[in-house]
Amino acid sequence: MRYLPHTDQDIREMLSVTGMDSLEDLFTVIPEKFRVREPLDLPPAMDEWALNDHMEALAGSMGAASRSRVFIGAGSYSHHIPSALSYLIGRSEFATAYTPYQPEVSQGTLQGIYEFQSMITALLGMDIATASHYDCGTALAEALLIALRKNKQTRTVAVSSLVHPFHREIIKTYLTPAGYSMVELPQNPDGTTDFSLLDTLDVAGIAVQSPNFLGCIEDLARVKAIADSKKALFITSFTEALAYGLLKNPGSFGADLVAGEGQSLGIPQSFGGPGLGILSSTKNLMRALPGRYVGKTTDMAGEPGFVLTLATREQHIKREKASSNICSNNGLNAMAAGMYMAFTGRVGMRKIAQINHDKAVFLKAALQDAGLEPAFDRPFFNEFVLKVNDGFREKRETLKTRFNMVAGLDLEPYYPALANHYLFCATEVFSRQDMETLAREVK
Repeated sequence: MRYLPHTDQDIREMLSVTGMDSLEDLFTVIPEKFRVREPLDLPPAMDEWALNDHMEALAGSMGAASRSRVFIGAGSYSHHIPSALSYLIGRSEFATAYTPYQPEVSQGTLQGIYEFQSMITALLGMDIATASHYDCGTALAEALLIALRKNKQTRTVAVSSLVHPFHREIIKTYLTPAGYSMVELPQNPDGTTDFSLLDTLDVAGIAVQSPNFLGCIEDLARVKAIADSKKALFITSFTEALAYGLLKNPGSFGADLVAGEGQSLGIPQSFGGPGLGILSSTKNLMRALPGRYVGKTTDMAGEPGFVLTLATREQHIKREKASSNICSNNGLNAMAAGMYMAFTGRVGMRKIAQINHDKAVFLKAALQDAGLEPAFDRPFFNEFVLKVNDGFREKRETLKTRFNMVAGLDLEPYYPALANHYLFCATEVFSRQDMETLAREVK
């Protein structure tokens, strides 16, 4: 897109329409203490050759996950992406940020998103799914807002402290300005959520992540029973979509809303994003969901077709009636996830999930043999926590420099009580040799 600056005449005409005398008048609503009037402290401009050298130096300081062995998940996972998917998603028909508002020229994209929605509902055991959101954090925040709008008797929701720390921060950003509050439920010694705080609280919704941030699988049947007793919506989230290749889906536990991250479904890690926000619900909450759906219909000639429907966003309906002010989604990544699920199928998803679990079990046993201690005796999927021994940090640095491996995530910055504990992850991309090397070097 070309940059076409306004001429002085353009500016004068626009100011006359707004009734202002100068451009400065446009910014009087900004408090003076927040105005920056002095020039920014920027380095001198570079010519093209110098800028290329500078950018290459910056890029060279980074380590691509594809050239490393990063035994960390924590919401962003290294998985194999079929080459057919990479080819198809790069085609010009799909590689666009354009929203398919005109169904007569967008049937391919609309059908692709429709199929994505259908496969997501099958994977999660829910009735309906939106066309996508930015990431799991924003999808979960939207789910909690739905709970608060449905239950106006309280302005509080309960969220497990074992929900991804970044997602909890996003939730606070959404809720606090609107006058809502979030109570964090503490952790049990076994790595699951302690719900005892709810004995004395009235909440609109209860949100847990399973598998949780520590890798442990939560007792969703118990959460459902507690939510029902509180007349609260039962909300569950996930960061590893492949877990439901093996685990019972949230719908089978009676979840009202499911928010998740779809990055594992054919989307590269890409330095942390973009991801794919998934939001799914029961049918009775269909009109409360934000964003948009793609629905199947028939045209005037009786032929099947696909259109945007029930788009409860402020671009489509009155602002005060909109369920969210999010004006876009991650449609291209939704297409990629739909292709991934279509390529793998039900049997393939289960096989990949089984490989992930088996490799995680193997890695955990190998690291325990190397002297690391298990933190929790709970079922897990492809992530787990171990207590490290003296000298582990030095050995971890050696692994980085000698073997281009990253051994786990230090949990202390997120959970101070878990000092000297690391979160490890294993997926299908790691070989037995990779895992044996890791275990040997930390012994």
